[in-house]
Formats: sequence, structure tokens, C-alpha cells
Amino acid sequence: MMLPSLAVVDPELTYSVPPAITASTGLDALTQVLEPYVCNQPNPMIDALCREGLGRAARSLRRAYEDGNDADAREDMALVSLFGGLALANAKLGAVHGFAAPLGGMFSAPHGVTCARLLPYVMEANVRALQTRMPDSPALARYDQVAQILTGKATARAADGVLWTQNLCEALNVPPLSGFGLAEEDLPSVVDKARKASSMQGNPIKLSDEELTEILRKAK
Repeated sequence: MMLPSLAVVDPELTYSVPPAITASTGLDALTQVLEPYVCNQPNPMIDALCREGLGRAARSLRRAYEDGNDADAREDMALVSLFGGLALANAKLGAVHGFAAPLGGMFSAPHGVTCARLLPYVMEANVRALQTRMPDSPALARYDQVAQILTGKATARAADGVLWTQNLCEALNVPPLSGFGLAEEDLPSVVDKARKASSMQGNPIKLSDEELTEILRKAK
């Protein structure tokens, strides 16, 4: 009874959404087309949706944040959100959502803010771990492809995508998680719970407790 028979995706209903909520929900939508693309169980159907969603988010998220009445940007982001929902239902997610589950239960941080704050640091940790321990992983090549889509540069590599995402999060004024109560003493508990989360099982590489802790420390 909880499954709808019809879903209406209407960008005009988002015009009045404030910039801060546009930022957090938009970055969550971006995360939901990025994580399934680099996850350990991708599939061609979802790849197509993710690539399309990444491109639309790259060109429109900042525009929607700066001008909520930008009709083209709002339409793009509505589609990114829709594609992200289809993607996460048919592929895996990763460490961003692996962390978001326990953090959402332990603190008052909105889900979108949590994902937005974690995204660049999870990307950074995954790329570094893949380059160090699994340099031949297809996921590393996919991070290069993500970077090329986000930056619009054919020569971009994974690190460029990480930097682009970090700059976007700064431009969209994503707040630190410490503002919602996350403290240094909470990190071991969050890491323990996140490791058991279903979304974490889709991460392209298994991150160590030290790597997971460092992600949280940067997001804090």
C-alpha cells in the first residue's frame, strides 16, 4: 500500500525551495547518480541514467541554487532526482549513504546535508584507495569518466572530479556536521554502524576503519 500508482515529477513545484535546501537536496541527487555509477555492481541500464544525471547536475545545480526560478535548471535537477531514485533502486550505493544511515539516526542533520557534506571526502578516499590498492579496478576508470562529465573536460581525471565537487560544495555553503552535534568521540560508533549498513556494501572498494574515520573527521 506504500507503493504509488503514479508519481508526478513537476519542476515548478520546486521554484520556491530555499537555496540551502536546494543545495542539500541537489547534492543528494548528485550523489544518487554518482554512487551507483562507481559502485561494485553497476549495470548498463543504470549507467545511462547516471551519466545523463551527472551531466544535468553539473550544468544546473549551481544555477538552481543561485536562481530558484531558473526553469531549465529546475527541470534538470528534477530529472537528476528522478534518475537517482531509479538508479539506487536498481544498483548499489556506497560509503556516502553508508554513513548517512547511522548519522541520520544519531543526529538531527537532514539527510541531504549529510550526503552533501560527505560526498567530496568519500570520493577523495575512494580514489586514493583504488589508486593504491586496486589500480586496475574499473571503478577508477569510472571516476575518471565522472570527472570528465562534471568538468566538461575530456582530459580530466578522478582527482579533478574530486576537486570540482569540493569547490561546488563550498560554493553551495554546505555546513559541517559538527553543527548538528557530531563530535570526535562519536566517530568510532558511527564507523562501526556505517560498516554494517547495506549501502556501504556497494562501495567500489572496502575502506579501512582509519579511512572511514578520516572521512568523518574532514566532514566534521
